[in-house]
Amino acid sequence: MVESSERIAAADVLRGFALFGILLVNMRYFSSPALYDESVRGGAFDRVLAAVVDVLFEASAYPLFAFLFGFGAMTMFRRLSSRGKRPIPILLRRFLFLIGIGAVHAFGLWFGDILIPYAVAGFIMLFFFAAPPRWWWTAAVAVFFLFHGLMALLMALSMWTGGTETVGGHEAEAAAAVRHYQSGTFGDVFWQRWHDWAYVNSDGGLLFTVLTVLPFCLLGGYASCKRWLEPDRHSPAKLRRLIRWAICLGLALKTIPYWAGANDLTMYIQDSFGGAALAVFYAAAAVFVCGKSNWKPVWRWWQDAGKMSLSHYLAQSLVCTSLFYGYGLGWYGRTSVWQEVLLALALYAVEVWLSRRWLARFCYGPIEWLWRWGTYGARPPFRRRQGQ
Repeated sequence: MVESSERIAAADVLRGFALFGILLVNMRYFSSPALYDESVRGGAFDRVLAAVVDVLFEASAYPLFAFLFGFGAMTMFRRLSSRGKRPIPILLRRFLFLIGIGAVHAFGLWFGDILIPYAVAGFIMLFFFAAPPRWWWTAAVAVFFLFHGLMALLMALSMWTGGTETVGGHEAEAAAAVRHYQSGTFGDVFWQRWHDWAYVNSDGGLLFTVLTVLPFCLLGGYASCKRWLEPDRHSPAKLRRLIRWAICLGLALKTIPYWAGANDLTMYIQDSFGGAALAVFYAAAAVFVCGKSNWKPVWRWWQDAGKMSLSHYLAQSLVCTSLFYGYGLGWYGRTSVWQEVLLALALYAVEVWLSRRWLARFCYGPIEWLWRWGTYGARPPFRRRQGQ
C-alpha cells in the first residue's frame, strides 16, 4: 500500500486549494437555479464578486483535481509495480469504488457530481499505464486541442451562419428548481436532482465532461512519471517564468467575455483555454511555494485539507444542500452572491481547522479510508498509534 509518508506535499497543497475553488464555484449552483438562469442576483458588489469567482476559479479548479487524479493513479501504479504487485486490478477496483461514491453523491446529495466522470476517465487511463510516458503527453495534448479546437470551430461557424450567440435562460426549469429545492419534500428534491443530473449529462453531456477532464488526467499521469510536482526538479527561476506566463495568458483568456463581449464562443474559450492556463499557474505556484521550507507553516494548512479532499468535497455538498434545500433551512434562491461567498469562506475555514485536528488522531479522512479499503480489499489502519 502507498503509505502517507510517501505523499508529495505540492499535490496535497493543490488538492486543498482546488477544494476551495470548487466550493466557491459550486456555491451558486447549491443556492440557486444557475444551471438554468445565469443572471447574478443582487447589486453591483454582487456582480463584481461573481466576476472575481468566474475569472479566478470557474473552469480552473476542476482541471487541478483531474490532473491530480491522473497524477495519483500513475503514482500508485508505479509504486505498486516497484513492489512486485499487480496494479491494474487494484486500480480497476479503485475506479469502480469511485463510481459508487459518485452515484451516491449525484443522486443522494447534489446533481453536480464530478466523481463519475473522473472514474470513467480512469477506465480509459487503464489502457495507458503500460505505455511509455511520451504517449501520455501526446494523448493529453492531442485530446485537449482536437476536442476543444473542434468545439470552438463549430461555435464560430454557428455564429457566422447566424446561429445563437448567447446561452439563453430556461425560465420554466429555473422556476421548477426553485419550487422543488426551496420548499419541496424530500421526494420533490430527489426527482429535481435527477432531472438536473440528466439535463447536464444526457445527450452527450457525460461524454463531453469525460473528454474535458481526460486530457488533464493524462497530463497528471505524465507529470507523475516526470516528477513535476517535486520542488527539487525545477529551478526557482524556471518556476517564476512559468508562473508569470501562465497568469498573464490565463487572465487574458479568462476575461475575454468581459472585454470582447459574452457569447458562446468567448465563454467557451474563457473556460476551456483560459481555465487550463490559470490551472497551470496554480500548479506552478504550488510547487514553488512548497519549495520554500520557511513557508511550511502556511501551506501546511492547505496540505492537511488536501489529504482529506474527497471527504471534504462530499461534506460540502451535505452541508450546503442542508442549508439551501427545503428539507433543511430552505435558503435556496434567497441569498445574494456576497452571502454565498461569505458562507463558502466560513465553511472552508472550518474544514481546514478540522483537517489538522482529524489527522492528528486518524490516518485518513473517513471517505479516503473507505475508498482505500475498497481499493485494496483489506481494511487499512484508521486511528494513529501513539507516537506515529
